[in-house]
Amino acid sequence: MASFGEAWSAVALARNGESVSPELKDLLRAVYSQLHSQPVQMIALKRNLKELLQFLAGRGRTNANCWAVDLFFCNCQGWEGDWGDLELPEQLHDVLAKMGEALHDTVGTPDMAENFGCLPEQLLEALEANPLT
Repeated sequence: MASFGEAWSAVALARNGESVSPELKDLLRAVYSQLHSQPVQMIALKRNLKELLQFLAGRGRTNANCWAVDLFFCNCQGWEGDWGDLELPEQLHDVLAKMGEALHDTVGTPDMAENFGCLPEQLLEALEANPLT
């Protein structure tokens, strides 16, 4: 059976000699766990996404970290199930989808990530734009 460990191993790769931060693993695990809980606790999921994006917008803003998160949500390799199959509020679905689009460009080509609305700050703004009901 697939697991978080498999999903993490698929994305925790060094980029240009830069390692993925160990702290990122716990942040991704929290989001992954929420996405696989039954039922999904939307408030907790949003809180965990916010913590992850704040990390990427601050001290965790590295090429390796941004690539790892992008691949984590883009490919869902090693996941128990694809997050895209879940019935999530549009707000959360859109943020997760953008995390798997151009977030990897945040450090190397930030203009590209910004153009697609995929900078961590833009994703945080989108996450906070509409409160969950």
